[in-house]
Amino acid sequence: MISPSACTTGLLPISSRSAISLVGRMIGTSGDVIGRYERGDITPSIEVVSKISDALEVSIDYLIGKPKMELDKQALKRLEDISMLPEENKKFILNLIDMALRDFKVKKAHNA
Repeated sequence: MISPSACTTGLLPISSRSAISLVGRMIGTSGDVIGRYERGDITPSIEVVSKISDALEVSIDYLIGKPKMELDKQALKRLEDISMLPEENKKFILNLIDMALRDFKVKKAHNA
């Protein structure tokens, strides 16, 4: 379900009537129904929420107003690819990421 708070706080990336109509067509329904979801008049099924998230290329968490961060499809694909690697390779890549993040945080702290 798309939370009413997600809609009223502008979390949904749908703003114009034509965009709402387009999303409706992309998931096989009307723009009017999408608008009713946005306003909280009706609650979509999980299947509909999944279709909307796919159409908008955002996570379901984003749609329901729970994101701490948004991962695009490319970032998610990279994480999936890393998870499929042999353990030794996975550890190597994760260590590189950890080092880069640590360096970034140190630089940020010194510039603050």
